[in-house]
Amino acid sequence: MAVDPEVKGTTLMSHHQGTQSGNDPKQLVVLLHGYGADGADLIGLAPYLGQVLPDAAFVAPNAPFPCHMAVWGFQWFDIEGASAEQRLEGAQFVDRMLQPFFDAQLEAHGVPPEELYILGFSQGMMVALHSGLRRPVQPKAVIGISGRLLGADLLAAEMTNKPPVLLVHGDRDEVVPPESQKAAFDSLKAAGLDVESYTVAGLGHGIDEEAILKVGQFLRTVSAAG
Repeated sequence: MAVDPEVKGTTLMSHHQGTQSGNDPKQLVVLLHGYGADGADLIGLAPYLGQVLPDAAFVAPNAPFPCHMAVWGFQWFDIEGASAEQRLEGAQFVDRMLQPFFDAQLEAHGVPPEELYILGFSQGMMVALHSGLRRPVQPKAVIGISGRLLGADLLAAEMTNKPPVLLVHGDRDEVVPPESQKAAFDSLKAAGLDVESYTVAGLGHGIDEEAILKVGQFLRTVSAAG
């Protein structure tokens, strides 16, 4: 795994893993971590997901801001006492960093923009859905685990593409209520997206083997669709 402090002007330090095949990458998977973590937390998924996408490169950036409620780790935006409107404003602000970051990473890896996969966990899911659905070129897929959809009422006016979406959530999630999954599913479906929702029995706020297997199955289906 390599750590890149800067790619073409973006200031998001990133953790990288190359293709399992050893070939030049044909796909790029960007992994967006949760609140109080960092890119190293999710780059550990690369060896598993790389079995499904052996020609994919993986990039896991650190969020841009130190976490306010932890002694280490990062946040995409502040959530301490934040209202739904303030969380949306946070996602809108960080989108201005993520869009050029996606572009720079795609260019650096020689991957076309339509072969971008975005996966976000918890707070990372919030920004993955927000930014992924506003890309100028439709991503191959967007995957959200244990998070929320922000600004559902803005989708009709702001959404620029309709990629396949997978939502995964544990039914014992003690941080983000499982009801958030249904709310996100209903809003995305109403907006005309092809969205799949999967609940992991007994899982709290995290990613377990069953969740990884489901993500892998989804990636295999999406990549095979061409």
